[in-house]
Amino acid sequence: MADGSSTDATLRRRPPPSGKNQAKREHGYTSDEAEDQPKKLISRVFSPADEKISHLALGGLTLLALLTRFYMISHPDEVVFDEVHFGKFASYYLRRTYFFDVHPPLAKLMIAAMGYFLGYDGHYLFENIGESYVKNNIPYVGLRALPAFLGAATIPLVYLSMREAGYSVVTCFMAAFFVTFDNMMVTQTRLILLDSMLVFFMMCSLYCYIRFYKTRNHPFSTSWWTWLVATGVSIGLTTSVKMVGLFTVATVGMAVLYDLWNLLDIRRGLKMSEFMRHFYARAVGLILVPFLIYLFWFYVHFEVLKYSGPGDDFMSTEFQETLQGNSMINGIYIKYGDNITIRHKDSSVFLHSHPHNYPLRYDDGRVSSAGQQVTGYGHEDVNNVWQVFSDDVDNPRTGEQVMDRHVIRLLHVETSSWLLAHDVASPTMSTNEEITTYSSQADGSRFKETTFQVQLESGGNKLRTKASRFKLIHMDTKVAVWTHDQKLPEWGFSQQEVNGNKNIADVTNLWTADSAEIDADEPRRVSKMSFIKKYLELQRRMIAHNSGLTASHPYMSNPIEWPFLPRGISFWTKNDTREQIYLLGNPLGVWACIAGLAIAGGISVADILSRRRGYYPLNEDSQKRFYMTVGFLVVGYVLHFVPFFMMGRKLFLHHYMPALLLSYMNLAAVHSFIFVDGLNGPISDPGPATRAPRRLQRATLTTATYVSAAILMTIHLASFLYFAPLSYGTPLDVNGVNNRKLLSTWDFHYAK
Repeated sequence: MADGSSTDATLRRRPPPSGKNQAKREHGYTSDEAEDQPKKLISRVFSPADEKISHLALGGLTLLALLTRFYMISHPDEVVFDEVHFGKFASYYLRRTYFFDVHPPLAKLMIAAMGYFLGYDGHYLFENIGESYVKNNIPYVGLRALPAFLGAATIPLVYLSMREAGYSVVTCFMAAFFVTFDNMMVTQTRLILLDSMLVFFMMCSLYCYIRFYKTRNHPFSTSWWTWLVATGVSIGLTTSVKMVGLFTVATVGMAVLYDLWNLLDIRRGLKMSEFMRHFYARAVGLILVPFLIYLFWFYVHFEVLKYSGPGDDFMSTEFQETLQGNSMINGIYIKYGDNITIRHKDSSVFLHSHPHNYPLRYDDGRVSSAGQQVTGYGHEDVNNVWQVFSDDVDNPRTGEQVMDRHVIRLLHVETSSWLLAHDVASPTMSTNEEITTYSSQADGSRFKETTFQVQLESGGNKLRTKASRFKLIHMDTKVAVWTHDQKLPEWGFSQQEVNGNKNIADVTNLWTADSAEIDADEPRRVSKMSFIKKYLELQRRMIAHNSGLTASHPYMSNPIEWPFLPRGISFWTKNDTREQIYLLGNPLGVWACIAGLAIAGGISVADILSRRRGYYPLNEDSQKRFYMTVGFLVVGYVLHFVPFFMMGRKLFLHHYMPALLLSYMNLAAVHSFIFVDGLNGPISDPGPATRAPRRLQRATLTTATYVSAAILMTIHLASFLYFAPLSYGTPLDVNGVNNRKLLSTWDFHYAK
């Protein structure tokens, strides 16, 4: 199915199936010769001369893609935008120290591998945007070369995908040309970022699926299995870069479901056993294979990151104990009767008390209990020590391990007084309860106010020093022992206030047992944890943390804005030279894509309504190609765009890249439909006998086809060049910046 003239052979009626044709019927494909023998048809349409031109066009586009991605790749020689994250993660891989990120590991492993081959040892941590690579001796050009090369390699994949779908050289060239000269694609794929890998593997997935679909008349053949598995591998690599690779899974999945639905049609004569063979093969190739690929890269991730690092705190105690150098491996199980110190997880102060009381009346006139002060103290001190007791006076449980959900009492050793919470307002927060102590020599009338439940939040069911994160929930009033950064006045020695937080779900209520004054066993060795348990835990943490990325950012944007480009992202600025890199798509190209999507939708609606009234505006070839190719691209665009509307996390313009690439391909396909297929004119009602449109000979490429394509590409190129200084970070004076500010919402730097 390609642009060009049909031959007489494609117009003949297919003979009744027999012999070899009958075998094809058993595989479920019996439509017509053009469908049953795609390779034969393509060999007729694509002449040797046409193929030579195609190869030249492909080579020229590849060269242009390399030039646009590698031009000025050494500039700037400073950290740009999210290079602070992904360069840092590559360094952690090379150091083999554990870190946490919301994205799967493949792209970061690729960057780290590039650094390894360049002799980089991971000594630099990419702390701030604008830091010098040269001064820190970083092979940044080599690190940027990997995403730049894959960004350039995406262009021939776009061309070949369109070519395999049956489009002419002009249409394929247009689609790849649009992607080559898009400012967002250029900026985002020539820096140490992940989107280059994401888009490259996405296009690999689509290309391989198109090749697989073209072998559908030879099911279970070598080529059929090859392209099926290649599609699965590519999908697995896509999801291993970013979780949004699942949108590519959905795109291919929709096409597969459509194909299976056609195979299920009883009119195709396919036995149910044969259908199930097709189903199981696709399940293995497109579900199992991608999942195993995805698992493999997490296995590599865990094998590389052997040492304790900045990502430890995101993981459970059991996970941290598998990392060499993590303090958790020396944790000691706490028993009743042990003396311990307790440290607040977030502020790192100790739970502390001393023989000084709260003032009877505070400065605001509120009355306190005048009880013994309980504070947060940042230094080691004998007043930080508490002894653990059971809440059962008749059963002290001495020597037994403290477990999750146990109810305990804490005795302040130096002053021999029990930790206590009660319904009295705290010194600085009238909504929270005061935490104080109660003498162990007094009567037991306040016993209930001295009981607290241990709630472990770090996994496991035993309280351990170093390893366990826990809350202390007051049994009587249901508040959590908590501290915050506000300091007490002079009467409290400027130590942190400790009070009872009524919001017991607050994650800042967590404490750790810092040490225990007991005879410790020998330090524990690094423990083992199965790969599957590690994998499942990390997946949960990634999903939870990703959904929690809701903090405001000056350059965040909403998905509804992306197709219209009301604003971009400032990647980097240099004040003394007035240079800046500002992420912005090719405005005229992006806006043209909106028109292409609208036209595709309009054509579909018009065709459906016309056919309901017995009028056939499209011939059979044009209609099939339109719905099979343009329909596929539009569905892919929707699946790579619409899900972002359902995300609660902060989003940025660069999340639009995969959808934008598909919209460029759709724009070229719509152009082909209008200026090639659309030139055939309408088809009248074929009559009541058949009620099916007769096949007409397709129009050849005309002058209008070439002229319109040249105009679109010229406009697109001009727009790219005009905004290129903002993509490459070359200097612009104030007038130059202002002249490029087509929309008032574009917040360029150095403008008036």
